[in-house]
Amino acid sequence: MTLAPKTFELDVTDGVALITLNRPEKLNALTFDVYGELKETFRSLDGANQARAVVITGKGRGFCSGGDVEGIIAELFAKDARGLLEFTRATGALIQAICECRKPIIAAVNGTCVGAGAVIATACDMRVASTNAKFGFIFPKVGLSGADMGASFLLPRIVGRGRAAELLFFGKIITATEAHAAGLVNKLVDVSAEGDGGQALATSMEWARELAQGPFFAHTMTKQMLESESTMSLAAAIEAEAQAQAICMAHPDFRTAYDANKKKEKPVFEGAPPPRTDPKA
Repeated sequence: MTLAPKTFELDVTDGVALITLNRPEKLNALTFDVYGELKETFRSLDGANQARAVVITGKGRGFCSGGDVEGIIAELFAKDARGLLEFTRATGALIQAICECRKPIIAAVNGTCVGAGAVIATACDMRVASTNAKFGFIFPKVGLSGADMGASFLLPRIVGRGRAAELLFFGKIITATEAHAAGLVNKLVDVSAEGDGGQALATSMEWARELAQGPFFAHTMTKQMLESESTMSLAAAIEAEAQAQAICMAHPDFRTAYDANKKKEKPVFEGAPPPRTDPKA
């Protein structure tokens, strides 16, 4: 993978792609360019063999505060109806790219996570948040529908329709503890000694490295099933899983795990990076 984004940081190490939004002075607010590059990055990561799991986070005191007020919002008033639709479709294309990337994706949420930032985190497969994180689908606060960028599709599938309706209608900001209680956050971690969300990133990277060491082919199948089965009947879902599992059983990783279990060894799955020898790294 030769992608070198200009609007944020990207590092691929030990099978984990780490995306770091890098506008800390703006709480990592999104610009038109960031939207476009993020979309292309997730599209590229989908086919990048060296990246087996993805973590996205923000530098500084926030994960992402949504669209930049001056860089995006102010410019929207100069657009006609076609221009506005082109923009909203472009923002939705980023969320679609995240959901369609066949790698496990973890959001390491530090500090502010609102607006488009909250939808990006929701589109990820899992969310690890520091105790100082705040979540908010704040679109109604600026006179817009709470259903933006796929939020009304994604959020009810995580927290339930009633809770999603409350968050999307009122646009209120909730604490990390509330988000964890609602099921939006998978794991809540203490703020680091420096007072930032570094521990959320550390935990997310730990999870991602474990996933990268795991059965990558099976993980891609799991993500595909999570995505595809949401619109299936029970019978169709059971049949889809039967076919998917049979395909996994024909993959070499299945035999690798069996042989390793007999030898009481840790399996080394196809294409997995070597394990880290430094526990502090």
